[in-house]
Amino acid sequence: MSDGPSVDEFMRHLQSVLEDAETISDDKDREKRLWQIEATLQETIIFKNRYFELKEHGIDPLRLIDPQEGDPTPPRTTMAEAVMSSSSSCGKCGSLMDSDLNFCPSCGEKK
Repeated sequence: MSDGPSVDEFMRHLQSVLEDAETISDDKDREKRLWQIEATLQETIIFKNRYFELKEHGIDPLRLIDPQEGDPTPPRTTMAEAVMSSSSSCGKCGSLMDSDLNFCPSCGEKK
């Protein structure tokens, strides 16, 4: 697979971030951040369980599905749109990328 972090390492990271988020002084900001992290943890657990369930049944859980003929594709971002939104566009798929993210939210390509 890859040399990157594992799902378990990601979950440990989220748990440490969750502890840090509990110290946010603004109640509304703290509640919002805690909800985001807890939701991400839940989705990670669901993914991990589903991954192993599919593997157990002999199904490749990471098989990419090719788009079918006629499936809509996301529109490419023009340079003007990227500049106007203070975002950049992904070199792989052309989607808008937030300046504070180091990866494409559409395809996962790293900046």
